[in-house]
Amino acid sequence: MRIITPFEVAKQAGNKYLGVLVAAKFARFLNEFPKDLMARQEEKLTTKALQALVEGDLNYKLVRRRRSEA
Repeated sequence: MRIITPFEVAKQAGNKYLGVLVAAKFARFLNEFPKDLMARQEEKLTTKALQALVEGDLNYKLVRRRRSEA
């Protein structure tokens, strides 16, 4: 098992909070796949997502929220 430190996440994503948010969003995306396609699940989805982020395999784009008109 590989330990991913907040420093590694921050180095790739800019800061550790953004990195964790991106990895969590990707883990939720992975969870939507059918279970039979991911037959051998050796590690947790959050671990896979953080590892993909640290290795630079994730491409993401920040999108600003629109303010609601009140």
